[in-house]
Amino acid sequence: MVALIEAGYDLVILDNLSNSSRKVLTRLEKIVGKPLEFVQGDVRDEALLGRIFQDAAHRGKPLSTVLHFAALKAVGESVREPLRYYDNNVGGTLSLLRAMQTANVKKFVFSSSATVYDANLTCPFQEGNPIGPINPYGWTKAMVERVLCDMCTANDQFSAIVLRYFNPIGAHSSGLIGEDPSGIPNNLFPFLTQVAVGRRTHLSVYGGDYPTVDGTGVRDYVHVMDLAEGHAKAVAHVADTKGFVPINLGTGHGTSVLQLVRAFERAIGRTVPFRIEGRRPGDLAESWADVAHASKLLGWAAKRDVDQMCQDGWRWQSANPEGYGQAG
Repeated sequence: MVALIEAGYDLVILDNLSNSSRKVLTRLEKIVGKPLEFVQGDVRDEALLGRIFQDAAHRGKPLSTVLHFAALKAVGESVREPLRYYDNNVGGTLSLLRAMQTANVKKFVFSSSATVYDANLTCPFQEGNPIGPINPYGWTKAMVERVLCDMCTANDQFSAIVLRYFNPIGAHSSGLIGEDPSGIPNNLFPFLTQVAVGRRTHLSVYGGDYPTVDGTGVRDYVHVMDLAEGHAKAVAHVADTKGFVPINLGTGHGTSVLQLVRAFERAIGRTVPFRIEGRRPGDLAESWADVAHASKLLGWAAKRDVDQMCQDGWRWQSANPEGYGQAG
């Protein structure tokens, strides 16, 4: 949101707060220096979506572009709860697209994932590679991509940029906003930071026998602010483009889980306890991006390295040991 506002866009923010907090809004307003328009609600509530589009139009500020991030995103959880994931991730997108169609809004930027790629591919993954997820989370993203591609075919005025995230981590450099998942984190980095701050006893590393540099999974970790800046570039690009355009957002190289842990230990100046556990269903051994397409189409490249990701992530967590749940 910060990157979009800094790029000059006016926003209407919709969030059901199932994995967030109203305190985020207050802190966002502090960072950008102005009030933000926020609506609490669910992306599956089509009537509410219709009212949001109508209200904006009645105020003389019709919405031109939709950015869709409202997805559940944990691979392991999706394996355990597939119906919940299909309902929210696919069903929510269908509701949003119907509301957009009614409001005649034709520009869409979608938060997709590298998990859509075929598990048998050799890294780096390229946008033209075959699709073939190995977990329900990845399939929800692939299904939405298929819907968006069909929407673009059916209506040559509709365009969709699909941003295939690799592994966003870190936090805003101010330390005011960062990742604070509800309950036990399902993703590596917030679990790591919570161990470091004393909220968890140790980090579980799932899989120590992969055919990688040190046996642990290799991922393309990208700073969340680089990712945010990529979205601002995508909003500008989608305004003047046609059709369905998938774009990888990553750094273009892989970092193993243990390499990330060591980088984080450098950032905090001490070791972090961890245990190697069995492999987790639905995980790949390696995943990193070919980022040439992002450079060519968006003029975007990741600027922040893993050390900065860890430093910014620790600044957030150490200043907010209980996340947004603490007083103040």
